[in-house]
Amino acid sequence: MAVKKPSLATSVDALSAAQAKVEHARLGTEIAAHDRRYYQDDAPTVSDAQYDALRKRYGAIEAQFPDLRTLESLTQRIGAAPSARFAKVRHAVPMLSLDNAFAEQDVADFVGRIRRFLRLPEDEEITFSAEPKIDGLSMSLRYENGVLVTGATRGDGAEGEDVTANVKTIADIPHKLSGRKVPAVTEVRGEVYMTKAAFLELNRKQAEAGKQLYVIRATPRPARCVSSTPRSPRRGRSASSPMPG
Repeated sequence: MAVKKPSLATSVDALSAAQAKVEHARLGTEIAAHDRRYYQDDAPTVSDAQYDALRKRYGAIEAQFPDLRTLESLTQRIGAAPSARFAKVRHAVPMLSLDNAFAEQDVADFVGRIRRFLRLPEDEEITFSAEPKIDGLSMSLRYENGVLVTGATRGDGAEGEDVTANVKTIADIPHKLSGRKVPAVTEVRGEVYMTKAAFLELNRKQAEAGKQLYVIRATPRPARCVSSTPRSPRRGRSASSPMPG
């Protein structure tokens, strides 16, 4: 069944309170369905840009009509519930997410928030550094006494999936930290991703084996491009380890 696309014809400012309530509920249902397909089923049906447009409009409606924002609002959540196919891990410190900026005004608002937080005058210059963001699968690696004990996805920010066996198949992730004075507990957070070349090679092998090819949404994320099956590290080390969403 075709996925219903959002209607962006009417600006949020032009919505009545009743219209906003109806659209807010509709968007919430649609976004939740996309989250389920993306994070739990590994079967997304819209592009990242289309999804971001839905989330942006949902947030804009809540900003215009604050009474619609509740503790259950999607704007109060990060990611999605962990997949039932994996054991759950409670993060010692919540894993937060970066927000998006689509227009110049979004950047100006971001700078304004920094000024207010740091109590800087309007005429004081702020220096920024920027770099490309690797859009992969957020991962938390926990080392105890230098030994990797847990690899967990972000999940909903408070609780993620235990993918320790999966991350141990990734050659770039050390099973043990080296060096002097390694802390008793070390938590490393970053993005797990596949290069385009590795992704194309994976699909070549899939084709040779007569198996289903994986599809890129925007970037070759291991979470979306490879199956979400818990695995044993004894299957070998690979830079394209299956992960959940």
